[in-house]
Amino acid sequence: MAGKKIILAADHAGFALKETIKAFLSGAGYDVVDVGTHNSEPVDYPDFGIAAAREISAGKFKRGILICGSGVGMAIVANKFPGVRGALCLDEETARLCRLHNDANVLVLAGRRTSDTVARKIVETWLNTPFERGRHAARLSKISELESGLYACPVSE
Repeated sequence: MAGKKIILAADHAGFALKETIKAFLSGAGYDVVDVGTHNSEPVDYPDFGIAAAREISAGKFKRGILICGSGVGMAIVANKFPGVRGALCLDEETARLCRLHNDANVLVLAGRRTSDTVARKIVETWLNTPFERGRHAARLSKISELESGLYACPVSE
């Protein structure tokens, strides 16, 4: 895991878990960029999700971790950006599959539903699982085409 850069963001409900994950990643040799929030005072999750997802979409970071209370809001924000494939993961199996099949480059965690111990396991699984490619690469190509407005879905009503 050493020698990698990763961007983190959270709202107030994800702040404590973000701090735990930041320490875990730093200890594992990651260069961690934290775009906030930097305390548990109430904030709007889109402000911080946008800050991180924009950097990933622009290619400045290959991966990021976003955290809010349920994880849902941050997942919605992240997936508005081209090239960002955010996955809300509440367990290790989802983290493994979102990497294997979807090449998820943003991990979203639920600060109010995920313990520090479970979160570390999810993060470790997500970071260490490679993209399987094969049939999954063709599916991701369709998503990229959709983002660029070029995808013509073969299924009609």
